[in-house]
Amino acid sequence: MKEFILVLTVFILCVTAGAETAAGGDDKAVSEFALQEVLAMALSGNPGLAQMRARFEAKSAIPSQVGTLPDPTLSLNALNYPTDTFRSGQEAMTQIQLGISQKFPFPGKLALREQASSYEANAARNDVNEARLNLMRDVRSSWWTLHYLDQALAIVAKNQDLLRQFVEIAKVKYEVGDGMQQDVLLAQLELSKLLENRIQLNGFRRGEVARLNSLLNRPANMPIAVVAIRNKTLPELDDEELLYERAMESRPELARSRNRIKAAESRLGLAKKDYYPDFTLGAHYGFRQGENPQPRSGDRADFLSLRLSVNLPLYPRRKRASAVSQRSSEVQQEQYSLQDRRGAVQSEISQAVAAYTQAKEEFSLFDTGIIPQSQQTVQSMLAAYQVNEVDFLNLVRSQITLFNFETQYWRAFSAANQALAKLSAAVGEENIYE
Repeated sequence: MKEFILVLTVFILCVTAGAETAAGGDDKAVSEFALQEVLAMALSGNPGLAQMRARFEAKSAIPSQVGTLPDPTLSLNALNYPTDTFRSGQEAMTQIQLGISQKFPFPGKLALREQASSYEANAARNDVNEARLNLMRDVRSSWWTLHYLDQALAIVAKNQDLLRQFVEIAKVKYEVGDGMQQDVLLAQLELSKLLENRIQLNGFRRGEVARLNSLLNRPANMPIAVVAIRNKTLPELDDEELLYERAMESRPELARSRNRIKAAESRLGLAKKDYYPDFTLGAHYGFRQGENPQPRSGDRADFLSLRLSVNLPLYPRRKRASAVSQRSSEVQQEQYSLQDRRGAVQSEISQAVAAYTQAKEEFSLFDTGIIPQSQQTVQSMLAAYQVNEVDFLNLVRSQITLFNFETQYWRAFSAANQALAKLSAAVGEENIYE
């Protein structure tokens, strides 16, 4: 009987220690990466984001190219050489001609080309910012999943220790004739279930580590440990209408659509300008040899020629009117796309708010009500079991119930923070409540 009392005392101490850390996680958790550290690593090393930056830099180099006059043309011509002798001084019109010409698009065309390319470059920059927000959202979501899995594994380990104590208690009571063998078997069965749970959680964790490593541009099998969060304060959200307004100003995806509308409008203006001709201005200097005939005599004078040419827009209906119609449709397409994206962004915000509100309410319920009540129930069951007022099955069930509640507590906390990450990306801010 003394041995039974000793084991029972050890068990009570384990339950008390477990109750003190039920809502706070595992104080012995060894951390390697804090959330801000993995975010910095992702932003500096993610190849997808680097690809978007390179695309923006390439787009940024286009406006200065299309807004510049085309290169002038230098020409060297041999004119009017007699085929019988090919002597440069034989005929008066024979000359070596050096010329230069420059094409001038109709006024406004170059500016519109540069303007359209500038808006496209701005849209590419918006793509970079959108990709940055999405990357931060994905990294936060993965990090918080790992945080939940680590806390769940710590809870499993704690409950494994407690159930081992259950097994010892059941064995002692059985040996002294105060218990049943089925109690021992029941405790061993629940211990095996916890082992299965641990195997599943470790499998989920390995998959999530591979996902996060991919975002960080690291080998998929590199280990990652996360810092356990001690401050579990969840913020109050602004009104959804206010979040909608902030998104209209901040969301890069919407800014990209607006820039594409402006680029399409510039191309429409350029299509309308195509009704007007372009100009080519040239100057040619002809070098002549030989002498003038009598009575004028003397060396032949060189020739200077000036040339102005324009292209003729002879097919306005088939070519230019169709181009204007095409560009007008492209403007409408981008406008409709902006309207569609506005609705999608508002939907993203509302879904994130709903998910956050639900997770926060569940977290608060577990933190202030369910878990403390469940802990009290376990302690009450234990005290009653000591005097044989509660059977072993109910004691085990109460402990397993507490285990499930503690796991759901951390799942709700992580889900709330993942919803905040989605809300930040939907609004267009790096961290809306940090």
